[in-house]
Amino acid sequence: MATHDYVLANASGAAFRTDLNNALAAIVSNNSNSSEPSTMYAYQWWADTSANILKLRNSANNAWISICNLDGTIIADRVVTASIADDAITQALVANDAIGADELASNAVVNASVASDAAIAGSKIAPDFGSQTVQTTGSVETPSIASGQLGNRNIVINGAMQVAQRDSSSTTSGMSTVDRFKGAFAGHDEALTQAQVDVSSGTTPYTLGFRKAFKITNGNQTSGFGSADYFQIQHKIEAQDIAQSGWNYNSDSSFVTLSFWIKSSVAQNFYGYLKSQDGTFKRYVYETGSLTADTWTKIIKKIPGNSGITFNNDNGEGLILELIYFSGSDETGSVSLNSWATFSSSLRTPANTSTWWTTNDSTLEITGVQLEVSTIATNFEHLSFAEDLRKCQRYFFRHNGDSSTLSNGIGFANSTTSATFLYGFPVTMRATPTLSIGGTFRAQGGPTDSASFTSGLSIVSPASHTDSVKIQLDSSSGLTAGDGYILQFFGGHANINFDAEL
Repeated sequence: MATHDYVLANASGAAFRTDLNNALAAIVSNNSNSSEPSTMYAYQWWADTSANILKLRNSANNAWISICNLDGTIIADRVVTASIADDAITQALVANDAIGADELASNAVVNASVASDAAIAGSKIAPDFGSQTVQTTGSVETPSIASGQLGNRNIVINGAMQVAQRDSSSTTSGMSTVDRFKGAFAGHDEALTQAQVDVSSGTTPYTLGFRKAFKITNGNQTSGFGSADYFQIQHKIEAQDIAQSGWNYNSDSSFVTLSFWIKSSVAQNFYGYLKSQDGTFKRYVYETGSLTADTWTKIIKKIPGNSGITFNNDNGEGLILELIYFSGSDETGSVSLNSWATFSSSLRTPANTSTWWTTNDSTLEITGVQLEVSTIATNFEHLSFAEDLRKCQRYFFRHNGDSSTLSNGIGFANSTTSATFLYGFPVTMRATPTLSIGGTFRAQGGPTDSASFTSGLSIVSPASHTDSVKIQLDSSSGLTAGDGYILQFFGGHANINFDAEL
């Protein structure tokens, strides 16, 4: 080990040779010493044997640059802020096992990125991620997802609000417009209006494929926000659809995720809740957070299971989604958010701000409702109109027509005042439906053998059928006993309705 000032002074032959040999020894050993050379030059090497580091003097000759460890390994933090120039390794390959058992130090490559399709083209990532979760803001192309499903993720029916068999607009409380979604209200001075409406072009939901929304328009509530006043947007799910969904609903480490788009004309916070309908009723209350007026906002709620929840494997009410529940003091109070608790009809949600209710003609719109067994909200599962319609017809089926349209009821006259028809459904209904009609019908047996009526139809035995039912017409006269008849729409627009809603 030697250092030298690299100045050869005039001396006798032997002394000069000794000084020269010392300078050469310093050169070949990179000035190896436990202390820095006493005289330093720009770009000079120094093997610092104390720190075990090879160093290079900088160009300003005022500091040392650490190059590597003297055993040949890379200093851990040398690549922290370094980057590789664009296309610097184009067409290059790293030899197999080039990095062997070595490791890059933690945070060794900061803010690096791999160009699209650049470096892992023929490579594979080991399939075992252990218990880790991989989440990305980009897209993942895959033919399948382990322990999950790509299709039929959404437990909610008609979440895109495409189907409205009953009507497009109504001031009647209940399920009166959009299928499977109830707009209910009470305590009002002027009735609220519920409607299926178009999603405006240029909005985020529109760009995501939504074309319809469910809208509530407030009336003029001149007496203010009373203690018993309320309105709700509700969706009910069959118990068996939850029981067989794959959600381990008795475990707090198993989740469903609720997501939907909402827009309010008034800037305020709203509440909603989930309610289990079997066993001891349980509810889980959430809030939307303060909404910006007239702006679509996506709400996402990750909801755990709970040991007290029960869902029977049957076609009864299982889970109720109160997407929005706006109520007076009779049903609000001190309620904890984001946790399961025993349901109380007098303590459903925290107290509401009254602004929306007391603002004349205020509005609230919802679309894109999705409930899925997942820890994250996936993109909405869009279905065709035909698919949504068939799912809705399990709960409600309306057959519309006029005098140019035949219904699908075919039967015969039991007497001059009674006829029986067999009526088939397009899909199996949830339960034996109730029947109602609108407009005028006719039992048509021939050119001169008919009877018209506006009421008198009822379902008769067997009453437990869900694929088809017998319906009976009771007419004052006009039928010929024993003759065959068709049930025909007559005059203007008419409809026959079969309702098996939860």
